[in-house]
Amino acid sequence: MRNTGYIQKKEFDRIFARVPRLCVEVLIVDRKNGIVLTKRSIGPAKGKWHLPGGTVRFKEKLKNAVKRVALAETGLKVEVESTLGIIEYHDFKGYGGYPVSICFMVKSSGGLLKHDNNASDIGFFKKMPVSMVKEHKKFIIDNINL
Repeated sequence: MRNTGYIQKKEFDRIFARVPRLCVEVLIVDRKNGIVLTKRSIGPAKGKWHLPGGTVRFKEKLKNAVKRVALAETGLKVEVESTLGIIEYHDFKGYGGYPVSICFMVKSSGGLLKHDNNASDIGFFKKMPVSMVKEHKKFIIDNINL
């Protein structure tokens, strides 16, 4: 059974089928190269580009969650610059629950760009790709100038 951090997947699914799931999204901005996106290799949103993100663990500080997720999903160490806002996933198919994310703008402070097992590709973008998670695309359009 896959472990989702501190609890087994069955328990994770049971809990988050009943309550919102707090997540962080990581907007890594490089003034020269653009923003970092990963292409999902698993569901939900398989084959779509998206912001790196993940579930906040119990009692984990948000900045620590951002750093953990960025390193795991992109290979980059990051420093939080600001909180950008909230992303709600009202119609996100494939989750048993209702994820709600706080998006943080960060800058890289080291590491090498590489994707994890949940992604088939990773890269910098100056323009948003066509096949992208719609909530992320809207959030980026509303909050930053590419």
